[in-house]
Amino acid sequence: MELHDVWFVLIAVLWTGYFFLEGFDFGVGILTKLLARTRPERRVLINTIGPVWDGNEVWLLTAGGATFAAFPEWYATLFSGFYLPLLLILVCLIVRGVAFEYRAKRPEENWQRNWETAIFWTSLLPAFLWGVAFGNIVRGVKLDRNFEYVGNVWDLLNPYALLGGLVTLTLFTFHGAVFTALKTVGEIRVRARRLARWVGLIAAVVALAFLLWTQADSGDGKSLVALIVAVVALTAALVTNQAGREGWSFALSGLTIVAAVAMLFLSLFPNVMPSTLNGDWNLTVTNASSSPYTLKIMTWCAAIATPLVLLYQGWTYWVFRQRIGTQHIAPDPAVGAAH
Repeated sequence: MELHDVWFVLIAVLWTGYFFLEGFDFGVGILTKLLARTRPERRVLINTIGPVWDGNEVWLLTAGGATFAAFPEWYATLFSGFYLPLLLILVCLIVRGVAFEYRAKRPEENWQRNWETAIFWTSLLPAFLWGVAFGNIVRGVKLDRNFEYVGNVWDLLNPYALLGGLVTLTLFTFHGAVFTALKTVGEIRVRARRLARWVGLIAAVVALAFLLWTQADSGDGKSLVALIVAVVALTAALVTNQAGREGWSFALSGLTIVAAVAMLFLSLFPNVMPSTLNGDWNLTVTNASSSPYTLKIMTWCAAIATPLVLLYQGWTYWVFRQRIGTQHIAPDPAVGAAH
């Protein structure tokens, strides 16, 4: 296997890790409006992801940096062609981070309610837009012979990509609901499991339609295996959620996301961004990659740094593994809402 193939796989792994981890905290952010009924319950939801949400976003930074270094042509075309939606995602992530930190700085109800509304919308919009972006990457966009995007923002809002957005939105919300059930006690845990059942059924319908469409357009035997794994995992996640096995349900909902993202990258390879104008103008792992020397240096750096990052993040999740409920929330509304 060539180094540019290795780095395609590594970038796929980074995006998969990002969607697995950021997926549930996007889902929890969405549930602050759909599930929580009182201020203490909203604080419980925020506290479930308070210690880990910023660490989850490191996967996005690493995926973007790896793409820039390993496949600069892909990075340039992607970030210039998808400028407006990616800018909107970036703004949402910035506001979302500020909302987590500033929500508890003042005790006034309006202040906290406004920041909670910001958390909801800045979780929902990226959850939808990431699916739209990856739908367009897999489907292909209007690239000319110079690998430059010559379409407009409306071309990105095609039916396939919009369906992809619904898939990520519903899957992440389901993932967040089963995570909430895993991390909480009391009434909110019961309601999270109940909501997960209905959101999961919706996610199953839209995900099956999207993955079958993908398989019909650009799939092969390997992507078909990933599709089957995703369908079986999501079905098992719904069953285990109904049975009250939150740990298994969360692991299986995560496996669904992993298999779905793997299917997209398997359908994409060896392209990194197909052209809908001419197949000869596709960006591939070969014509978009950096030099072999650059890839070699990156490989050594990744081999040293990646285990350390994984150990640190795993330790963080272990330290904050306990369940919480409204009885653990201090009476003062200004204390510790995001940590």
